[in-house]
Amino acid sequence: AVPRQEGPGRAGLTGLSCSIGENIQLLVDRPDGTYCFRLHRDRVYYLSEKLLKLAASVPRESLVAPGTCFGKFTKSQKFRLSVTALDFLAPYAKYKVWVKPGSEQSFLYGNHVLKSGLGRITESTAQYQGVVVYSMADVPLGFGVAAKSTQECRKVDPLAIVVFHQADVGEYVRNEDTLT
Repeated sequence: AVPRQEGPGRAGLTGLSCSIGENIQLLVDRPDGTYCFRLHRDRVYYLSEKLLKLAASVPRESLVAPGTCFGKFTKSQKFRLSVTALDFLAPYAKYKVWVKPGSEQSFLYGNHVLKSGLGRITESTAQYQGVVVYSMADVPLGFGVAAKSTQECRKVDPLAIVVFHQADVGEYVRNEDTLT
């Protein structure tokens, strides 16, 4: 018997739904089995039910990371997506932004995306909508929040911020000690 554990809660699922919408269901009911989200030490993990049953035999204090970390809750109880979730969320993203090759490195160093570095943006992206940032070669680079809607992006100054940086694959190198 698997002991009852707390799920990520409404705030965690709201953070995920900003990025992938109703496609959360596709993450849970997969062809290779059933997956779930679990909260462990203020972090939300994504794992298969098989792995969940195995993790139940390990004492909670000894358990480091039961699955793939999707994000964490800040001290103010806001959910923040982690770059480790990028490979799972990118295929289901509703809103996408592509950056020009010259701006990829800037984004990977943790900077926001400027209008001058914007290659394309998904039509009908609303302001403050969660987006997945891609290179022009369709390689997922990270997450962000749209600072401007698609319509506003067309007529804004080239040095204006169009996507606020949230997480990027450069964090694997910059923060390798703290990623779990």
